[in-house]
Amino acid sequence: MHEQAMNFLFPNDFHIMWSLMIVLYPYITGLVAGAFIVSSLYHVFGRSELKPVARLSMVASLSFLLVATMPLLAHLGHPERALNIVITPHFTSAMSAFGMIYGIYLILVIVEIWLIYRKEIIELAMRSTGFKRWFFAAVALGVYDISDESRAIDHRIIVVLAAVGIPAASILHGYVGFMFGSVKANAFWSTPLMPIIFLFSAVTSGIAMIVVLYIILTKLNSRQIAGDCVQSLAQWLWLFATLTVTLELLEIVSLSYAQDEEWLIVGPLIRDKIAVSFIGIQMIFGSLIPFILLGIVVLMRRYLTDTLRTVISFIAASILLIQVFAMRWNVVIGGQIFSKSGIGFRENYVPELGGREGVGMALLIVTIPFLVMLLFNKFLPLTPPPEGQVDAGE
Repeated sequence: MHEQAMNFLFPNDFHIMWSLMIVLYPYITGLVAGAFIVSSLYHVFGRSELKPVARLSMVASLSFLLVATMPLLAHLGHPERALNIVITPHFTSAMSAFGMIYGIYLILVIVEIWLIYRKEIIELAMRSTGFKRWFFAAVALGVYDISDESRAIDHRIIVVLAAVGIPAASILHGYVGFMFGSVKANAFWSTPLMPIIFLFSAVTSGIAMIVVLYIILTKLNSRQIAGDCVQSLAQWLWLFATLTVTLELLEIVSLSYAQDEEWLIVGPLIRDKIAVSFIGIQMIFGSLIPFILLGIVVLMRRYLTDTLRTVISFIAASILLIQVFAMRWNVVIGGQIFSKSGIGFRENYVPELGGREGVGMALLIVTIPFLVMLLFNKFLPLTPPPEGQVDAGE
């Protein structure tokens, strides 16, 4: 460490400790919560135009939920100790609370997906042979009743679970923002708005992911894209993206207007150290451009063809996925760049390519949920059944 840095850095303050994995962790949990919200818009609030993505959003939520803890495990020096936080809970610890929230939410999502696909599972068990028949019979739990009355009961339970899942998903990701916002010693993190910003950005990223996945999967299957579904997703995406960016700007403007000691640190941080990632990527490229594109889709929907609407929505959703990741990066990494002495800044963090916390590991973790969805779709369709078939999950 050069001599100038020694003037303001404490001996234990040389390196950024929370690296790419801690950026990836809230990003993945945000996708989990946001995708679940999309499904709940259909099941709970009766947004029938979202039927084509109701199943996809649920399976996507589960797929990313299964890998949500992997970034944390990769970051831990002793990942084998991770279960200690669950088997020896401490009810005043936010970290311990996450283990309980994660477990409850995981069970809720699995049960809801099982009810949605129960009819298909039973049909597979009845017409398959060998190991496949045994496996799906076990998944069906030995219950083969698919009468209208039984399916009606399934539907009522699905609605209840989806309703309960909305606050559960909100808590699951809002907790991440709470963890950062409760760090009083960090001027960039310590704000009551942090959990709310994380939550709204999570919904934004989840809806954006569903838009991208739905368009890609529909094109790959040579099926027609439902224009009303894309239009509705674009409208919800525009709403939550606008709310997210507004909250982000309000936080910065409030600090700037107050001109207190926090701004003496946050101001130079934004103007200098993370200007490219915050102003350039997160605000201008990631926020302004999608706001304009989605505004065109929402306000000029009568004048757009289905193809143009799909293309614009796909581009805007893809950019918003980058925007939310940039937001996570700026919060996690940016909040560690300034020294704990409050005087100067560390060197900019550049993630390594290899290693358990490198870019390669991050790409591997992000790839796993898509492989899970691909495997799931091989046996149980991510798209709704053909028109005319009644399904309680749809």
